This record gives sequence, structure tokens and C-alpha cells, in this order.
Amino acid sequence: MKFQVSKQIFFKSLTHLQGIVDKKNSLQILSNILIEAKNNSLTLSSTDMDISIIEKISCDILEDGSTTINSQILYDIVRKLDDNSQIEIISNNGKLLTLRSDESRFSLACLPKEDFPIIDLTNEGISIKINSQNFFKLIDKTKFAISNEETRYFLNGLYLNINNDDKNTHLILVGTDGHRLAKSEHNIENISGLISGVIVPKKTIYELSKLLSELDEDIEINISSTKIVFYIDNLIFISKLIDGTFPDYKRVIPIDNKNVVEINRHKLLSAVDRVSTIANEKSPVVKFKFLKNIINLNSVNLENSTATEDINLDYNGDEFEIGFNSKYIMDIINNLEDDTIFLKLKDGSSPIIAYEKSNTNLVYVLMPMRV
Repeated sequence: MKFQVSKQIFFKSLTHLQGIVDKKNSLQILSNILIEAKNNSLTLSSTDMDISIIEKISCDILEDGSTTINSQILYDIVRKLDDNSQIEIISNNGKLLTLRSDESRFSLACLPKEDFPIIDLTNEGISIKINSQNFFKLIDKTKFAISNEETRYFLNGLYLNINNDDKNTHLILVGTDGHRLAKSEHNIENISGLISGVIVPKKTIYELSKLLSELDEDIEINISSTKIVFYIDNLIFISKLIDGTFPDYKRVIPIDNKNVVEINRHKLLSAVDRVSTIANEKSPVVKFKFLKNIINLNSVNLENSTATEDINLDYNGDEFEIGFNSKYIMDIINNLEDDTIFLKLKDGSSPIIAYEKSNTNLVYVLMPMRV
């Protein structure tokens, strides 16, 4: 195998693959990436057995061949090369790889292609086409609500569902950790069929978010009962799905919250941020007291330090007090974008809804804490 490639093209691809490689894996081959030079294109592959990435890049192939190399070492070497440099890579027997660039030369131990796991590329599910930025926004507005609690593994990802009504087909993403829920949806047209909801793992979601943030083009998503495949430009991203039952999120979203608060988002965020300065993990609650034309925010920690602040606004609903985890409510406020946002409440012990008028497909639900 022998090829020449620019540092910038090669490094960009290595960056995509590097994120899923498990550096601590007991199987040495899973710390490697597979390099295949064939038909004047270079194919790079990485996998952790749950997620796989395959990317093709154009370069000058002088001799076909393949090998696998430690991902971290190759990434670090290429990262430190001059941005405008050209790289030449040679591997004569698949056991040793030589990398040359300008005055630098590295000889690196390899493992043969035959040791690398076979990546299943079968395509047997339904297909969706969607703009990459639209899907990125769906992820970006919901991923913060994914649970980290391993015992409730079915919450360790985003629920992806396709819903049909009389007029439109909606792609819906939902995340929840049992304390808060985020739901975002987007109308789609290019779909080959219907499928029941699937749970996409958290690691998959965060790696996808990195990939999609730099693109603005149509992508194809293929979904089956066990895996999800994303076709993104010259890259194929494959992930297993979480085998579990996601809670019925529709039952969590309140339908009878009649007290509506219209408030400046920046003012609310700043007030919560200030009052929560004295809060900590053991006492994270910020109390909201809703009174006529005023919201009083207050916090007390275990050392009996206190903080309070009033927000003046137009409010003529029920008067009550309700407490929220300060971090959770700030996460929600930060993920809304309008200057003016809306809170819908019922009483001091029921979940609230937060939303904005510019994006009615985005809904947040937050459970209260005892006050």
C-alpha cells in the first residue's frame, strides 16, 4: 500500500473517526482504524462494536493495499504536522506503516486487516431524507435531557419516532431523564415507510452532533429495528439501537396547565443564574413564587445563606410557590431562543411546560422539586 494525501483532508477524516474509538478497550484491534487504498480512493474505518464510521477520501493512490494502525497515535502525529504539508504513507506487508511528511518520518507497528471486525452494511430498514442542519437542530435542542443513569438504560439516548397526522409526516426526537423532557419535531416528505419508535444511544447522538454541525446538505437515514445508518456526504455512520421500551412521552406533557407566564428570556435566565449562585448539589432548588404581576425567586442553602430577586411582569393567574432544580431550568431557558418565552403552569406540585412562539415544534417539560 502506498498513497499521498494532504494533511488537512487526512486529518479531517481522522477527526471524524477518532471520536468513537475506545482508547481503553481490552481488544487492541478496536483501538485501531482500518486503512484501505483501492481504486484511487482511500477508505478509513473505525468501530467500537456498537458504532462504526466508514469514510472515503480522494487522494493519490500509488499502490493498493490495507492495514490497521493505532488511531490515537496516527491522529496525534498528523495533528502536529504543518497544515499545508503532504503526507506519504507506505505499508509493504501490513505489519509496519511508514509515514513521511517534509523532514519527519515515522515507522509504526500495524495489525493486519483480517483482525479488524467486519462492519455490517446491509440496508434493510426505512429511509428518510432530511437536511443535515434540520436534523442537527433536532438533536441540539433535545440531547441535554438524555439520562446518565445506567440502571434506566432505556433513557440513555434519544427516542426517534415518525408520526403521521392527516396532513403531515413528522420526525420526532424526545429526550428525558425523568426530571425533564425535551421534544422537538420536523416535518418530512422523503420517507420510504413507517417504523415504530427507536432509541438512539447517547454516544451516537453526540458524535452525530459533531459531524452534522459542519454540514448543510441533505443526508439519508436508514432505520431498522436494531440499527440506524446515516449517509453523510462520503461518510457512513452506523449505530446499534438501545433494546428497550421508551416511556410514553405524550402522557408526560401536561394538557391542563392554565396559568400562562410571558417573560423575557434573558431577564429570567439572569435572575435564576444570580439567585442560584448560593445553590449546590445538596440544595439545588430555586423557589418561584408567582404573585400578581411579580415572580419572586429565592434560594436557601444548607448553611442558611439566602438569595432573592423579584421580576416584574404582567401576571394575573393563580398564586402559588413551586421549586425547580436551578441547573435544569437554566438548561431549558438556554435552549430556547426567542427574546420572549412562555411558561404554562398548573399549581405548585405539577410539571410545567416551556416553549417559544417561533418554534412551536419545540416543547420542554420540567418536573418540580419539593419546596
